Amino acid sequence: MYFAALLARTEDGWEASDTELDDVETLSDLADLAREASPDEDTVLVLIEQEDSWFGVVRVDGEDDPRIYVSDAAAAQRSAYGELLLTDELLGREPGTDDGPDLDALDLDGTEDGESDEVDEEEEGGVAADAVPHSPVGDSEILDDLGISEKELRALDADDALNTIAEALGASEVLETVR
Repeated sequence: MYFAALLARTEDGWEASDTELDDVETLSDLADLAREASPDEDTVLVLIEQEDSWFGVVRVDGEDDPRIYVSDAAAAQRSAYGELLLTDELLGREPGTDDGPDLDALDLDGTEDGESDEVDEEEEGGVAADAVPHSPVGDSEILDDLGISEKELRALDADDALNTIAEALGASEVLETVR
């Protein structure tokens, strides 16, 4: 299970809306979705949590490039929604360097349908786990100007992080309405 919400800063405070990420395929799509939530190009935060194992914050300020923070890169990588956030740049890799092993791991002998993927998932997961740290990645100062320091952000537990962030922003009531 995952939860995703948009918090858009307005003149009157924060406005929240829940969002489905099923149609979002890239970080660019996610940034466009966030920009649509704020016609005045104010700050929009996309808050994502996955089964209390990781959380992510994407900050979009007008037309600027999105800023990203992910609490546990390895846990997020096991999620389709986390993979949206874990760009090569965020992970400190050269773009496209992780494409090779994925192509080699594909089983294209025509027997994919109906077979168990347990072995393939374990092999793929082992390679991926080595390449991605079990630690936060991204811009840990993403919320500094909004009252949440780098130290406070890094100390948040995934099971209550979004509520804590919303409370610090003065947006806990609006976030609860969409939860």
